[in-house]
Amino acid sequence: MDNANDLKEALDFISPANLTYEEWVTVGMGLKEAGFPVTAWEQWSSRDGSRYHKGECARKWESFRGNPKPITENSIFALARNHGWPGPAGHELDWNDAICAPGTRPDGVVVDTRWLDVQELNIPEQWDPADQLRRYLQALFEPEDHVAYVTESYLRDDRYAPTKGCWDRTAGQLMDELARCGGDIGAVVGDYNPAAGAWICFNPVEGGRSNNNVTDYRYALVECDNMELEKQQAIIRQLELPCAALVYSGSKSLHAIVRVGAPDYTEYRRRVDYLYAACKKNGLTLDEANRNPARLSRMPGILRGGKKQYLLETNTGKSCWEEWKDWFEACTDDLPDTENLADDWASLPPLADALIEGVLRQGHKMLLAGPSKAGKSFALIELCICLAEGAPWLGRFACAQGKVLYINLELDRASCLHRFKDVYEALHLPPRNLANIDIWNLRGASVPMDKLAPRLIRRAAKKGYLAVVLDPIYKVITGDENSADQMAKFCNQFDLVCRELDCAVIYCHHHSKGAQGGKRSMDRASGSGVFARDPDAMLDMTELVPTEAIREQLHNKAACAAAKALLDARGHADAYGPDDALSRSRMLAIAKEHLPLPDLHRLDADTAAAIKRADAMTAWRIEGTLREFARFDPVNLWFDYPVHKLDSGLLEDLQPESDYKQLGSRGAAKRWGDKDTAAKSKRAELRTAFEACTMDGKVTIYSMAEYLNLKPDTVRRRLKSDGGFWIDGTSVGLKEPGING
Repeated sequence: MDNANDLKEALDFISPANLTYEEWVTVGMGLKEAGFPVTAWEQWSSRDGSRYHKGECARKWESFRGNPKPITENSIFALARNHGWPGPAGHELDWNDAICAPGTRPDGVVVDTRWLDVQELNIPEQWDPADQLRRYLQALFEPEDHVAYVTESYLRDDRYAPTKGCWDRTAGQLMDELARCGGDIGAVVGDYNPAAGAWICFNPVEGGRSNNNVTDYRYALVECDNMELEKQQAIIRQLELPCAALVYSGSKSLHAIVRVGAPDYTEYRRRVDYLYAACKKNGLTLDEANRNPARLSRMPGILRGGKKQYLLETNTGKSCWEEWKDWFEACTDDLPDTENLADDWASLPPLADALIEGVLRQGHKMLLAGPSKAGKSFALIELCICLAEGAPWLGRFACAQGKVLYINLELDRASCLHRFKDVYEALHLPPRNLANIDIWNLRGASVPMDKLAPRLIRRAAKKGYLAVVLDPIYKVITGDENSADQMAKFCNQFDLVCRELDCAVIYCHHHSKGAQGGKRSMDRASGSGVFARDPDAMLDMTELVPTEAIREQLHNKAACAAAKALLDARGHADAYGPDDALSRSRMLAIAKEHLPLPDLHRLDADTAAAIKRADAMTAWRIEGTLREFARFDPVNLWFDYPVHKLDSGLLEDLQPESDYKQLGSRGAAKRWGDKDTAAKSKRAELRTAFEACTMDGKVTIYSMAEYLNLKPDTVRRRLKSDGGFWIDGTSVGLKEPGING
């Protein structure tokens, strides 16, 4: 029973009266599994006098026998947390613990129940019962308000219950009579049973004491009976509840009569819900039956079972509901305090060092966005390797050197590890610092980011990572990616990781559907604009379509490289010069002059393979939207599987594909071309997609939609408007020349 004290503390926050039967049984099973005796369950259950029956716990206890998956004390801890328990002081982090920045509290928590200023209740031996009730009435009511109260009671299930009561006099009349009664409170409100006590309704009424009879929704009752009275008082005070009165009930609880000042019953319910939620989060487990505005509370100045129902204080805490709510929300917004610029002007804090030179600082966030097949994952693996080795990324951006964590959410473990090795070899980097790269393979085990963040922080707290890379984030998105507020909360999890681990967070996301060239780089990522505006650096990848002339130059370079490699291998490196190495025809002539026939056949095969590889290369442009650095010139790259390589200048004049319908202005038409040009481009695009899909046999609208990265309905409309294709259900084919659609 290593957790015995923690369990006892947790049980103080759980009232059996507020639990279902299943939850009550869970507590018993958890206590038995933890090694507690049945008496612990009985003592705790007896707090609910209306449902507790002696001997029932012992009978149920015997039915708790061995189970391969037993309910443990963790279930009790979970229940306690749901009822406001903050957990034991100094405990080891659990998987589901909330992680907060230094100096902040969990959402909605003002009170740390482990550090309360606990003081004894001030209940003197000598008292004036009539004055107690008079001061209570004066604090809560206007003289003309009618007051409902009950002094007569009867036994029900071994407990005293109130009768219908009285409501025939105003507060002014009662106070006048109390002032003249000579201390005999019974002469004013009637005799009562000292074993039962007496009750009073804290809101004014008219003609009865039901909810329908309440004339003004001024107050709500806050009552907690599952912890020491002194702790209850300390929490109520620290919460600064706007209390009109605080009454000791003469038993296990204090009754706080809290100002809510609601204009009607609907608003009263909203405010009581808010009040109860705030109290629960701060350690007060409340009786839910006390929510209604006609609820009876304990009347001060009355004896109950030999103890005083005593008015402890009046008019404490904030003055009204609005003031208290503003204060409570200011205390629980988890925002840092304001700072005065003059305090730091002479000694400004140093800026964080660059993690990626000219792009990203250490401890900041970066998003890499792009369409599918852009090699985003490979680019992030390249970045991890460059950070580990201190090498430039993409051949362009210098990187700091240090440890990095790559969180793999999409690939199986073997594929991920092979990718790292393939990229290392393609970059021609010796793996001297493999120990700087940690990989967390979470395919099939990923959880939403709000659950992943605390687990990540727990595991990575002492690793000293410079960066954490998440690939891809669609696997951990919480909420609707098109909702700004939900995505803002999602992105806040990255800030939490940055702050707690003092590292950068780098992640990738996909483009929205359709052509992207007509959009700003920061507006291409799918979903809410929060994605583009939240990170400190956003790098966007858009595809460039090389012309035939550019492809021919690639073929020339591939053929020259193949000839050069074979000539060098055969000892003929001096047979060609720098100018020769730029011409396919000249290199072929030199090869024929110096190489035997078998090598020429090999050269043909090598050249064909090199050209095929060149045809497989895709062209990309990276643009940056940066918060900490000046914008860099666009970087043109070739994705030569499995790495990205800087372009030598072939791609400079190309523009990304644009959706002309999105441009929408005459100025745009002048800049990007007329409608006829756009139509020709779309017809060519459809035929390219059709030819590409014929490699798989039957061509369908769905295969063309996947190739074009469009919706099937969009492809269907474009095929119909083109007129050169026939459509049969989902099948697509080219019409015979001369046949009209």
